[in-house]
Amino acid sequence: MDRTEKQQNIEDLNQIFSGNTGVFLFGFSGIDVPDITRLRQEIHKGGSQYRVVKNRLAKRAAEDTAVAQLAEYFSGPTAIAFTSDDVVGLAKAVKKFSEDHSGFEFKAGVLNETALNADEVKQLADMPSREELLSKLVFLMQAPVRQFAAALQSPLRNMASCLAQIAEKKDK
Repeated sequence: MDRTEKQQNIEDLNQIFSGNTGVFLFGFSGIDVPDITRLRQEIHKGGSQYRVVKNRLAKRAAEDTAVAQLAEYFSGPTAIAFTSDDVVGLAKAVKKFSEDHSGFEFKAGVLNETALNADEVKQLADMPSREELLSKLVFLMQAPVRQFAAALQSPLRNMASCLAQIAEKKDK
């Protein structure tokens, strides 16, 4: 890789580090190319991306970004996954992959300019997904309306029940 390619790589990584809400670092060893390809595809489905980085270039690219907090983790084989959309979905996809591949491990991450250690990234992966949270929110927003409708129908049901009982007594 010549000097201009390195500079371009640093600029690309700098844009990634500064332009995404979630950036996670991973260590990997002993994982074959087909498995990594499947991981890339799974990550890409969620609108995120995965890239293997050169540590020295990544450290230089991270200098003026929140990822600079993670400089100590740029050692050994390092990959990054990043997203500006669904951080929890990305963390879930990578956690699922890491459970099946012992050579793949969380190193650290940055979420909205806050550094996370490996355990915090795993906790993030255990959170409900965006879709689950939205469906819960919709359910909770509908609950008061349903209760109000039921309360309005209750007197009508009671009155209908009373009229039915009166009609039964008159028939006897």
